[in-house]
Amino acid sequence: MLISLSEIMTTKDKVAKIDAPLELESVEYQGTSYGFAHKEPVELTITNLGDKVVLIEGGTDISLTLYCGRCLKEIVHPMEIRFQKEVDFKLSEEERTEGLDETNYIIGYNLDVDTLIYEEILIDFPMKLLCREDCKGLCEKCGINLNENTCDCDTQHYDPRMSVIRDIFNNFKEV
Repeated sequence: MLISLSEIMTTKDKVAKIDAPLELESVEYQGTSYGFAHKEPVELTITNLGDKVVLIEGGTDISLTLYCGRCLKEIVHPMEIRFQKEVDFKLSEEERTEGLDETNYIIGYNLDVDTLIYEEILIDFPMKLLCREDCKGLCEKCGINLNENTCDCDTQHYDPRMSVIRDIFNNFKEV
């Protein structure tokens, strides 16, 4: 959703409170698309600080459907998104980018709420998420979820560099 900042910038100390719907359907992260289990409207407070400087504050509560890092079970992960951004319109887009202020959520004098929230989600995205602390994961051989069932697969791990020596010992056992 685009919100025009032109009207707010015309009056010094003007404050606008806006509830903007979040139009994102999913979040793309490292080649995987994650859907929303729950999303609330974005509560924005936009303040004209004067001299073409605008303060954008707000937040929302969302829940993403993610997957356990060991057993691939679906997990609903709640996230509380809060932000405070100061945008100086005296600077050009190139100058704002050079100053490490990644303001690609500002298009001209419009605020792209979905892009702003998307970037905040990426900042808070968990590196690895587990369905529970003692998750056993999947069996390497048959792929069964070890939290729910057990299997009879050989789980002993052998160092492949030692396979020749292991073969020698196995041959001596036969004699």
